[in-house]
Amino acid sequence: MTRTAKTLHRSGPSFAELFTPKLVTILQEGYSLSALRADAIAGLTVAIVALPLSMAIAIASGASPAQGLYTAIIGGFFVSAIGGSRFQIGGPAGAFIVLVAATVQAHGMDGLILATILSGLILAAIGLLRFGTYIKFIPYPVTVGFTAGIAVIIFASQLKELLGLALTAPEPGPLLEKLPVLWAGLPTLDPVTIALAFATIAAIVGLKKVRPHWPGMLIVIAGAAAITAIFDLQVSTIGTRFGGIASSLPLPSLPEISMAKIQAVLPNAAAFALLGSIESLLSAVVADGMTGRRHRSNCELVGQGVANVASGLFGGICVTGTIARTATNVRAGAHGPVAGMLHAVFLLVFVLVAAPLAGFIPLAGLAGVLAIVAWNMVEKHAFTTLLRASRGDAAVLLCTFFLTIFRDVTEAIVVGFALGSVLFIHRMSKTTAIETHTPFVAEDRADDANGGRAPYDESAATDPNVIVYRISGAFFFGAAASIGTVLDRISDTHRVMIIDFAAVPFLDSTAANTIEGLARKAARRHARVFLTGTSQEARKRLFAHGIRPPLVSYESTIAEAVLKAKTGETSR
Repeated sequence: MTRTAKTLHRSGPSFAELFTPKLVTILQEGYSLSALRADAIAGLTVAIVALPLSMAIAIASGASPAQGLYTAIIGGFFVSAIGGSRFQIGGPAGAFIVLVAATVQAHGMDGLILATILSGLILAAIGLLRFGTYIKFIPYPVTVGFTAGIAVIIFASQLKELLGLALTAPEPGPLLEKLPVLWAGLPTLDPVTIALAFATIAAIVGLKKVRPHWPGMLIVIAGAAAITAIFDLQVSTIGTRFGGIASSLPLPSLPEISMAKIQAVLPNAAAFALLGSIESLLSAVVADGMTGRRHRSNCELVGQGVANVASGLFGGICVTGTIARTATNVRAGAHGPVAGMLHAVFLLVFVLVAAPLAGFIPLAGLAGVLAIVAWNMVEKHAFTTLLRASRGDAAVLLCTFFLTIFRDVTEAIVVGFALGSVLFIHRMSKTTAIETHTPFVAEDRADDANGGRAPYDESAATDPNVIVYRISGAFFFGAAASIGTVLDRISDTHRVMIIDFAAVPFLDSTAANTIEGLARKAARRHARVFLTGTSQEARKRLFAHGIRPPLVSYESTIAEAVLKAKTGETSR
């Protein structure tokens, strides 16, 4: 069978295709006992990771540790049960710490719960109106920038607990106001608390290196609680600060609702919905990249919306897809959404059986956990790559980063997106120019009829294991998600994939990141990727993102790539 060049096309999927939860799909395929066993093991593994994280994130957000567990139990169950991803794990996320803490300070706990419920309604509406596709238009430098900024704020929020400071005034939320208060409290630092916090960090890092498959965070937190109880350490614990954790779930109830209250918290709810949609879909994309599956973005947003409404009714806080726990779920061998549902069940068992033991957990230990979470949140390689890639990408990245730290996440995302759009317009304007006819340069273009070369002969691609894909037009953040989905889908069944860039006037960092993910997935399958027709500017950007031999092979024309693929030659 002859393989021809592919073109991107749009289809009109039915309502059922868009909004059928992945759980229904799994059950329709047939759910076996072996699949249940795999999901049970994965669910237990994720629950062990989620247990300390849920409490730590809730405390850092200004809520109680119990609320963090309620969020993971109720919200996590609904995210998996009716969401659009096979492997998504929902719960409280570090990205929300800043927004949640600010909402608690401004509107109290009732205001937070009302904002959580309203954000769920907004998320469900976004999904039902099929706006989930547009969430993917966030430029890559914006996601890297606000994630790094949130990590800085999370670490700063834990300095008080890491150092055991006794502040004479409430700790401010904004960083510039927080630092002077912390500095004034330095004389009250507690050596025992510092030793416990840094021992927690060192133990978690050490276990990760020595025994990477062990649940390091839970082991270390349990050890810190045991040491605190046995030696009667005079440090702040969940018991001394919050009075422990109730050994049952609360009954569902509505917070105080009035039109004035709704108007007051509506901006917070909108911010929760915006950040939640970005985080959850980003997490689903990560799971897709690890497994080769496809999530349903609009169905996922509807599921996230229902989960947030349910979490708020049970006194929980914001729910979203969590990248680290979702990745843990995949690595643990999960088969489908049942793993996420069982993770919630295992957490419920902990609340019902072992809640009294949580009172001994030192807050310094949980602060150590969040310090590691903040460090892991920063995509250090991506950050440095974007700084080197171009001045435009660096400007978008740094603007988003600093606005996140010194202003707020919503403003950072909006401004970052606007700058990314302006950068795109500027780059597009540079692609329109009058050129004099010069001898064709093989390294810059391929298969260009105007360049004096014959067009590519499609009959050359006769190998059924070789797929040729031609991209036409600007390859930027607005098109990267759609093109990436198609490329990912057609690459699953071929040993060789040839992507032609001859008709691409320019590509941005989001597009380069898409190609990098595709190439690394192909490498794991021992498949080969050829890039043809890349201009000098495009190749420079791809090289800046690490897309170079032997990860991919560069050829001037499709015909040359097909020949190299057939002969098995390596890239120069």
